[in-house]
Formats: sequence, C-alpha cells, structure tokens
Amino acid sequence: MTTTSEWRDARNEQARARLQRALPPIFPAPVLQHALSRPLIPPTPRLAVESYWRSHILRADRLARALAARSGQPEGWIWRLGVEKGSGLASTFRMPPSPYREPEHARGRGLCCICGQPVYRLGWHSDLWGNGTPNRNASWHSACVAAWKLWVAPSDGVKILKTRQRHRCASSGKRLFKTAEVDHRVPLYRVWREHRGEPWPVLLGYWGSPNLQVVNRVVHVAKCGEEARERSRLRQAAATDECDP
Repeated sequence: MTTTSEWRDARNEQARARLQRALPPIFPAPVLQHALSRPLIPPTPRLAVESYWRSHILRADRLARALAARSGQPEGWIWRLGVEKGSGLASTFRMPPSPYREPEHARGRGLCCICGQPVYRLGWHSDLWGNGTPNRNASWHSACVAAWKLWVAPSDGVKILKTRQRHRCASSGKRLFKTAEVDHRVPLYRVWREHRGEPWPVLLGYWGSPNLQVVNRVVHVAKCGEEARERSRLRQAAATDECDP
C-alpha cells in the first residue's frame, strides 16, 4: 500500500523533471528556488511563477502599485461607477478602480489590463530575456493577478497579514485570535466620498497593504457599527440639504 509521503515523493520527482525540461535558459532564480521548496512542486514554469506570487502577495501588491505608478493615470480618466455590461466600470466603490480595463483606455494585448505595463514571457513584468517584445497573448502580469485577488478579497490574505503584524491586533494591540478579520483602515465608502479625486496609482493604495489591517472580531464589529452610524448620519444630512429650499 502506497503511503501519502511515497505518493508525494514520486509525484514531486516527476514534477521536478518536467519543470527542469521546460525551463527557459533564463528564469527568475527566486521563483525556481520557491518552486523546488514547495510540498508539491509545480510541474511547469508558468505554474511556478503563479505559485511564487500567491505565496508573496504583499510583494505582488507593492509591485502592482509601482507598475501602475509607472504607467500613470490615463489622460481624461476619472473614477466612475457604472452598471452597463461591457463598460469596464465597477458597479460598486468596493472594487478598485481599473482604468485600463475600460474600453476607451485599454492598451490592448501584451499590456497588463491592471497596471498598463508590458507583459513578458510567463506573465513576468520585466524583459529578462532581452528581446523587447511583450507576449501578445497575455493581458495580465502574474504579480498583478495575485495583487488583484488581494484587493478584491483581502480576507484571503489574513494569514500573511497576521504574520506582518506579529499576530497582534492592529487596534487594541492584543493577541490576534483565530476569528480575527481583515479590515480597511480608511473605509472604502470614505475613499469614494473624500479621496476619489486623488491620482489613480495613489487610490490603489486604499485597497492594498498600506490600508489593510487585521483586528480581532469584537474590534471589527464595533468599528463597522460606528461606520454604519456615520454613513446613516451622512445620508440624513444629505436628505436634509435636499429638502431645504
């Protein structure tokens, strides 16, 4: 009877051989080192790159925002919401603004629809191979994919964020419990109300690691309650202003 460890060893031996055969002459050394240290070795270079960025989501977040800053905000672009299918506009302020996903600002194949920079082999963000030609079949950097997933579902990064905080609640300073939750320091509704005019690369920081914290659930519930009351007061004030002659 084959044990789990025997199956894993056999599987990894095959995956390592397949990966080594498929490796291009130039390949990011940290990615290869990471791949070979996995409990289950990714069998292809592309899967190795994806595994690397999934395990380094904070690094991916910093890189994606740096690449966005390099591209800059498209001329004439403003952060808007929309409901029409195919408009490229998010229907809620909880989604990060992404101008290069909008048809009028899209840069086409070979350029990342998140940051706007060229995409090279294996979804890499720089031209390690020196041929100067983006991959025309790609429209995402592997790093930007990992960053985007963090931005839209930050709870998936709770383990790494806990480690960054040394397992201490960002609000109370007490030890984080298993039920601790990811929170935005500056609530996203406030970003929409107060910061929407900021440059696009700066806006991304409100979805990224600079604005993410892990707090114990009791702290998060209290913070959400206060934010709900604030939003209610704002709605009431707006309704009063509309009724005043």
